Amino acid sequence: MNRRFAVAAAMSLAAAVLLAGAAQAAAQFPAAKAIPTPTDPDAIVLNAPAQPAAPEQWEQMGPTRTVRNVTTSLLTPVLPDPAKATGAAVVVAPGGAFMMLSMDSEGYAVAHWLADHGIAAFVLKYRVKPTDRDPQAYMAQVMAVITAIPTSGKVDISAPQPAVDDARAAMRLVRSRAQEWHIDPNRVGFAGFSAGAMLTLTIGLDPDAAVRPNFIAPIYAPLAGKTVPDYAPPAFFAMASDDQLFGKGGFDLIGAWHAANRPVEFHLFEKGGHGFGMNHQGSTSDLWIDEYFLWMKDRGLLAAAK
Repeated sequence: MNRRFAVAAAMSLAAAVLLAGAAQAAAQFPAAKAIPTPTDPDAIVLNAPAQPAAPEQWEQMGPTRTVRNVTTSLLTPVLPDPAKATGAAVVVAPGGAFMMLSMDSEGYAVAHWLADHGIAAFVLKYRVKPTDRDPQAYMAQVMAVITAIPTSGKVDISAPQPAVDDARAAMRLVRSRAQEWHIDPNRVGFAGFSAGAMLTLTIGLDPDAAVRPNFIAPIYAPLAGKTVPDYAPPAFFAMASDDQLFGKGGFDLIGAWHAANRPVEFHLFEKGGHGFGMNHQGSTSDLWIDEYFLWMKDRGLLAAAK
């Protein structure tokens, strides 16, 4: 397996399956190694099941940790040094086909980068669809979902209701504790990757202003056309033209944002594949988060906290 494939596989289950081909995926996909559930003393419970549930499953897949069978959603604050806090905040939603969450490259690493640059970040571990606890049966479920994606890359961007409820709860919590966390409740954004990008779009177009972010960043989201309302927040989109899942789906959503006369910025990188996240591959897609930071700065979102 070459390095580029290994990286893509670790960052995204979906991309890995498509890169390998359904028949070869089981042989080429990096084995998932069960690991203990990490301790997260700062995590705040958003939604929990009424009855005790089976424990969630953490696994090491290449260089990243993933979690699946999440039944209790959590929000983990990653706060900046008060001396360089900007007053802005971003909720970060990892991707994983709504079957698992890529917690490092699309979660904690993003949050720590933002915090290092003065932006309060909050990693959202949202509830996902249940999967078979046996690794081989789980892979069969993944392949069944991914191979059902049309080759056109045009898919529905709506997110499952439990994930949406978790995103809404996260937005309410962050704004309700804005004073405690030294952030401006009118500068709370939402960024997500792949499935997390679909969740970002869903919450970003929520008609309820109390939960709708002030700005959003869907990263490698499907960009099929969708009606964009006049209350849509400013949006920063990024994807690679060689995205194995959505690269051939067109860019109608960008046009719809523009047609609605809402602020939008779109970065189409030549290379990076699907699931580049915070992984450095030596391509221009490595710079997406720097461009995101400059976009926030350009929009006046990073003024010093009062």
